Amino acid sequence: MNWNRRDLLRACLRSLAAQRTRQPFEVVVVDNGSDDGSADMVLAEFSNESAFRVQLVRNSVNGGFCAANNQGFAVSESEFVALLNNDAEADPGWLEALAEGFEGRDDVGMTASKILVYEDPTLIDKAGHLIYLDGQNRGRGSGEVDRGQYDRVEEALWPDGCAAMYRREMLDQVGGFDEDFFAYADDAELGLRARIAGWTCLYIPSAVVRHHRGSTLGLRSARRLELIERNRVLLAAKLFPWSLLWLNGGYYLARILAGAWWAMRGQGEAGRFPGISGKVTVATALLRGDLAALKLLPKMFKKRRRLNGLRKLSPRQVRQLLLRYKIPLKTLSRSAT
Repeated sequence: MNWNRRDLLRACLRSLAAQRTRQPFEVVVVDNGSDDGSADMVLAEFSNESAFRVQLVRNSVNGGFCAANNQGFAVSESEFVALLNNDAEADPGWLEALAEGFEGRDDVGMTASKILVYEDPTLIDKAGHLIYLDGQNRGRGSGEVDRGQYDRVEEALWPDGCAAMYRREMLDQVGGFDEDFFAYADDAELGLRARIAGWTCLYIPSAVVRHHRGSTLGLRSARRLELIERNRVLLAAKLFPWSLLWLNGGYYLARILAGAWWAMRGQGEAGRFPGISGKVTVATALLRGDLAALKLLPKMFKKRRRLNGLRKLSPRQVRQLLLRYKIPLKTLSRSAT
């Protein structure tokens, strides 16, 4: 999916042109109404690319990350579908490494990449995902120096949508991204929904990409905070077992208090917004996100009921899964997405 990031998109596509794969692959670019010439650049520079065949889907408006990727899923006919953000560049072995994660494992529906920070690739952006019990999620290892601590193939909670691969059979069964999420936590919702349906996820450390963090809305965007807050509520309402959902307010309060403590020290998500005015911006964004979530709760609870036909994990098993991948409150509060 692309929206007004022509130069980043060009670099992303060049990294795909350098992929070393055993099987041919195609690239689908869904342009969400860009006005910077992104779509024309794709046709001019990559329509005759020898490494892959490119398909361009042009949208007149920006319908969000979820809708655009669902369009890409629909256009592609391959057995496996990979996502790569336009602000990410993949190592030459990325695509092949993700595909190999499915070999001999019919239960694997998703494979996750090792995502490094583009500006400083000694730092980890995400190596799979963790979650806090109010629905907020965070990349595993985010901000850590990469010392090889995440260099083992292992099960992960779900992959980050920045750089992931999905089995077509899984998508056909559970559906694509929930378009009510628009952007942020959408990969968490799809991943947890697939886990509840019995699929698993493997983290593949040799599938490496480098990611320009926050290039879509910006790391200090109030709109970004609003969407993150809204969608963590929607995620919990739709997929969390009731035994955790009843406690959501308490977990949320604990996270807010811990976040405020670390923000005063310039750390965490709110630490990016300095001064009194910055903290007011954060509080306002969170409140707007919560109010927006309240309006969508009836719709989420309807979707929750419809998921019963897909369910393979019991509520108790879902709770155990979330506890297994729970991020410590201190780690969450000190870090930022």
